[in-house]
Amino acid sequence: MRVLTIIPARSGSKGVKKKNIKLLDGVPLLNWTIQSALGASHKLDEIIVSTDSNEIAQIANNSAVEVPFIRPENLATDTAKSIDVILHALEFMESKLNLEYDWVLTLQPTTPFRSHIDIEQALDLAKNSDCDSVISVVRVYSHHPILMKRIENGKLIPFTTEEKEGTRRQDYTPPAFMRNGAIYLTKREVVVNEKSLWGKDIQPLEMPDNRSINIDSHIDYLIAESMLREKSLD
Repeated sequence: MRVLTIIPARSGSKGVKKKNIKLLDGVPLLNWTIQSALGASHKLDEIIVSTDSNEIAQIANNSAVEVPFIRPENLATDTAKSIDVILHALEFMESKLNLEYDWVLTLQPTTPFRSHIDIEQALDLAKNSDCDSVISVVRVYSHHPILMKRIENGKLIPFTTEEKEGTRRQDYTPPAFMRNGAIYLTKREVVVNEKSLWGKDIQPLEMPDNRSINIDSHIDYLIAESMLREKSLD
Protein backbone atom coordinates (compact mmCIF):
# COMPACT_ATOMS: atom_id res chain seq x y z
CA MET A 1 0.00 0.00 0.00
CA ARG A 2 1.49 3.31 -1.09
CA VAL A 3 -0.27 5.99 0.95
CA LEU A 4 -0.24 9.75 0.47
CA THR A 5 -1.18 11.57 3.65
CA ILE A 6 -2.69 15.03 3.17
CA ILE A 7 -3.29 17.46 6.03
CA PRO A 8 -5.47 20.30 4.68
CA ALA A 9 -4.93 23.51 6.65
CA ARG A 10 -6.15 26.75 5.14
CA SER A 11 -5.71 30.11 6.84
CA GLY A 12 -9.34 31.25 6.97
CA SER A 13 -11.76 30.17 9.68
CA LYS A 14 -15.13 31.55 10.76
CA GLY A 15 -15.72 29.71 14.04
CA VAL A 16 -12.28 30.22 15.61
CA LYS A 17 -9.84 32.85 14.26
CA LYS A 18 -6.67 31.27 12.80
CA LYS A 19 -8.00 27.96 14.10
CA ASN A 20 -5.45 25.68 12.49
CA ILE A 21 -2.54 27.37 14.26
CA LYS A 22 -4.28 28.46 17.45
CA LEU A 23 -2.39 27.14 20.46
CA LEU A 24 -3.83 24.15 22.26
CA ASP A 25 -1.87 23.36 25.41
CA GLY A 26 0.88 25.59 24.01
CA VAL A 27 1.06 23.73 20.70
CA PRO A 28 -0.41 24.89 17.35
CA LEU A 29 -3.54 22.88 16.58
CA LEU A 30 -2.00 21.71 13.30
CA ASN A 31 0.93 20.11 15.12
CA TRP A 32 -1.30 17.70 17.02
CA THR A 33 -2.31 16.13 13.71
CA ILE A 34 1.23 16.25 12.32
CA GLN A 35 2.52 14.34 15.34
CA SER A 36 -0.11 11.62 15.02
CA ALA A 37 0.79 11.22 11.34
CA LEU A 38 4.51 11.08 12.09
CA GLY A 39 3.79 8.44 14.74
CA ALA A 40 2.38 6.22 12.00
CA SER A 41 4.95 7.22 9.37
CA HIS A 42 6.40 3.70 9.22
CA LYS A 43 3.14 2.70 7.50
CA LEU A 44 2.82 5.83 5.37
CA ASP A 45 4.73 7.26 2.44
CA GLU A 46 4.68 11.03 1.89
CA ILE A 47 3.05 13.27 4.53
CA ILE A 48 2.23 16.75 3.27
CA VAL A 49 0.33 19.84 4.35
CA SER A 50 -1.88 21.63 1.83
CA THR A 51 -2.20 25.29 2.80
CA ASP A 52 -2.66 28.76 1.33
CA SER A 53 -0.66 30.36 4.15
CA ASN A 54 3.08 30.95 4.37
CA GLU A 55 2.74 31.16 8.15
CA ILE A 56 1.12 27.72 8.33
CA ALA A 57 3.69 26.38 5.86
CA GLN A 58 6.53 27.54 8.12
CA ILE A 59 4.96 25.84 11.16
CA ALA A 60 4.58 22.61 9.19
CA ASN A 61 8.16 22.76 7.89
CA ASN A 62 9.42 23.28 11.44
CA SER A 63 7.64 20.04 12.34
CA ALA A 64 9.48 18.07 9.66
CA VAL A 65 6.50 17.82 7.31
CA GLU A 66 6.70 18.83 3.66
CA VAL A 67 4.68 21.69 2.18
CA PRO A 68 5.29 21.09 -1.54
CA PHE A 69 3.14 24.00 -2.76
CA ILE A 70 1.07 26.95 -1.64
CA ARG A 71 -2.55 26.13 -2.38
CA PRO A 72 -4.21 28.19 -5.18
CA GLU A 73 -6.58 30.93 -4.01
CA ASN A 74 -9.63 29.26 -5.57
CA LEU A 75 -9.05 26.26 -3.29
CA ALA A 76 -8.75 28.38 -0.14
CA THR A 77 -12.21 29.96 -0.03
CA ASP A 78 -15.12 29.17 2.27
CA THR A 79 -16.89 27.50 -0.65
CA ALA A 80 -13.98 25.36 -1.86
CA LYS A 81 -14.78 21.65 -1.69
CA SER A 82 -12.59 19.29 0.30
CA ILE A 83 -12.44 16.79 -2.55
CA ASP A 84 -11.01 19.44 -4.91
CA VAL A 85 -8.32 20.29 -2.35
CA ILE A 86 -7.39 16.61 -2.03
CA LEU A 87 -7.43 16.04 -5.80
CA HIS A 88 -5.13 19.01 -6.33
CA ALA A 89 -2.62 17.70 -3.78
CA LEU A 90 -2.79 14.15 -5.15
CA GLU A 91 -2.25 15.25 -8.75
CA PHE A 92 0.61 17.54 -7.74
CA MET A 93 2.46 14.82 -5.82
CA GLU A 94 1.95 12.12 -8.44
CA SER A 95 3.22 14.46 -11.13
CA LYS A 96 6.18 15.54 -9.00
CA LEU A 97 7.24 11.99 -8.09
CA ASN A 98 6.08 10.29 -11.30
CA LEU A 99 4.11 7.58 -9.51
CA GLU A 100 0.61 6.56 -8.49
CA TYR A 101 -0.53 6.06 -4.93
CA ASP A 102 -2.88 3.29 -3.79
CA TRP A 103 -4.61 5.19 -1.00
CA VAL A 104 -5.09 8.77 0.13
CA LEU A 105 -5.24 9.52 3.86
CA THR A 106 -6.92 12.82 4.79
CA LEU A 107 -6.27 14.09 8.30
CA GLN A 108 -8.10 17.25 9.34
CA PRO A 109 -6.30 19.41 11.95
CA THR A 110 -9.61 20.08 13.69
CA THR A 111 -9.59 16.60 15.25
CA PRO A 112 -6.39 16.89 17.31
CA PHE A 113 -6.73 13.94 19.66
CA ARG A 114 -6.64 11.09 17.13
CA SER A 115 -3.59 8.93 17.81
CA HIS A 116 -1.12 7.16 15.56
CA ILE A 117 -2.80 3.94 16.71
CA ASP A 118 -6.10 5.09 15.16
CA ILE A 119 -4.29 5.73 11.88
CA GLU A 120 -2.58 2.34 11.98
CA GLN A 121 -5.90 0.60 12.67
CA ALA A 122 -7.47 2.37 9.70
CA LEU A 123 -4.63 1.20 7.46
CA ASP A 124 -5.03 -2.37 8.68
CA LEU A 125 -8.78 -2.27 7.98
CA ALA A 126 -8.13 -1.02 4.46
CA LYS A 127 -5.49 -3.67 3.83
CA ASN A 128 -7.69 -6.52 5.02
CA SER A 129 -10.95 -5.59 3.28
CA ASP A 130 -12.13 -4.71 -0.20
CA CYS A 131 -13.64 -1.37 0.84
CA ASP A 132 -13.61 1.97 -0.94
CA SER A 133 -12.72 3.84 2.22
CA VAL A 134 -12.21 3.69 5.96
CA ILE A 135 -13.91 6.51 7.87
CA SER A 136 -13.65 7.12 11.61
CA VAL A 137 -16.84 7.32 13.65
CA VAL A 138 -17.90 7.75 17.25
CA ARG A 139 -20.94 6.26 18.95
CA VAL A 140 -23.49 8.93 19.87
CA TYR A 141 -26.07 9.16 22.61
CA SER A 142 -27.07 12.82 22.91
CA HIS A 143 -27.39 12.96 19.11
CA HIS A 144 -29.10 9.60 18.67
CA PRO A 145 -31.91 9.68 16.04
CA ILE A 146 -34.42 8.65 18.71
CA LEU A 147 -34.05 12.14 20.23
CA MET A 148 -34.63 13.99 16.97
CA LYS A 149 -38.07 15.60 16.56
CA ARG A 150 -39.86 17.73 13.99
CA ILE A 151 -42.72 20.17 14.31
CA GLU A 152 -45.75 19.50 12.14
CA ASN A 153 -48.98 21.51 12.46
CA GLY A 154 -47.77 22.86 15.78
CA LYS A 155 -47.16 19.40 17.25
CA LEU A 156 -43.87 17.77 18.26
CA ILE A 157 -43.52 14.37 16.59
CA PRO A 158 -40.66 11.88 16.04
CA PHE A 159 -38.36 12.73 13.14
CA THR A 160 -37.70 9.08 12.35
CA THR A 161 -37.79 6.86 15.45
CA GLU A 162 -40.40 6.98 18.20
CA GLU A 163 -39.09 7.69 21.68
CA LYS A 164 -40.98 6.04 24.51
CA GLU A 165 -41.16 8.26 27.57
CA GLY A 166 -38.56 7.23 30.13
CA THR A 167 -36.29 5.45 27.66
CA ARG A 168 -32.77 5.27 29.10
CA ARG A 169 -29.91 6.25 26.84
CA GLN A 170 -28.32 2.82 27.17
CA ASP A 171 -31.53 1.42 25.66
CA TYR A 172 -31.34 3.51 22.46
CA THR A 173 -31.51 1.01 19.61
CA PRO A 174 -30.01 0.39 17.24
CA PRO A 175 -26.68 1.98 18.27
CA ALA A 176 -25.99 5.15 16.27
CA PHE A 177 -22.66 6.48 15.02
CA MET A 178 -21.53 9.71 13.39
CA ARG A 179 -18.41 10.69 11.49
CA ASN A 180 -15.94 12.39 13.83
CA GLY A 181 -13.77 13.94 11.11
CA ALA A 182 -10.55 12.33 12.31
CA ILE A 183 -9.72 9.88 9.52
CA TYR A 184 -10.67 9.53 5.85
CA LEU A 185 -8.65 6.80 4.15
CA THR A 186 -9.74 6.44 0.52
CA LYS A 187 -8.70 4.37 -2.47
CA ARG A 188 -6.99 6.50 -5.08
CA GLU A 189 -9.36 5.33 -7.82
CA VAL A 190 -12.36 6.47 -5.77
CA VAL A 191 -10.82 9.91 -5.22
CA VAL A 192 -9.93 10.30 -8.90
CA ASN A 193 -12.80 8.57 -10.68
CA GLU A 194 -15.70 9.25 -8.32
CA LYS A 195 -14.37 12.50 -6.88
CA SER A 196 -15.28 11.26 -3.43
CA LEU A 197 -13.59 10.60 -0.10
CA TRP A 198 -16.31 8.12 0.83
CA GLY A 199 -17.07 5.84 -2.09
CA LYS A 200 -19.88 3.31 -1.80
CA ASP A 201 -18.33 0.63 0.42
CA ILE A 202 -17.27 2.34 3.67
CA GLN A 203 -15.48 0.47 6.46
CA PRO A 204 -16.08 2.15 9.86
CA LEU A 205 -13.32 2.74 12.36
CA GLU A 206 -14.91 3.31 15.75
CA MET A 207 -13.04 5.74 17.99
CA PRO A 208 -13.76 6.66 21.62
CA ASP A 209 -15.36 9.93 22.74
CA ASN A 210 -12.19 11.34 24.20
CA ARG A 211 -10.34 11.17 20.89
CA SER A 212 -13.26 12.34 18.76
CA ILE A 213 -13.56 16.02 19.70
CA ASN A 214 -13.85 18.08 16.50
CA ILE A 215 -13.00 21.73 16.95
CA ASP A 216 -15.42 23.80 14.91
CA SER A 217 -16.32 26.53 17.40
CA HIS A 218 -14.91 28.34 20.42
CA ILE A 219 -16.96 26.04 22.68
CA ASP A 220 -15.30 23.00 21.11
CA TYR A 221 -11.93 24.60 21.73
CA LEU A 222 -12.77 25.17 25.41
CA ILE A 223 -13.88 21.54 25.74
CA ALA A 224 -10.56 20.38 24.26
CA GLU A 225 -8.62 22.56 26.70
CA SER A 226 -10.67 21.21 29.60
CA MET A 227 -9.99 17.63 28.53
CA LEU A 228 -6.27 18.32 28.54
CA ARG A 229 -6.42 19.91 32.00
CA GLU A 230 -8.35 16.91 33.34
CA LYS A 231 -5.97 14.53 31.55
CA SER A 232 -8.97 12.70 30.09
CA LEU A 233 -7.33 11.49 26.86
CA ASP A 234 -6.05 8.19 28.24
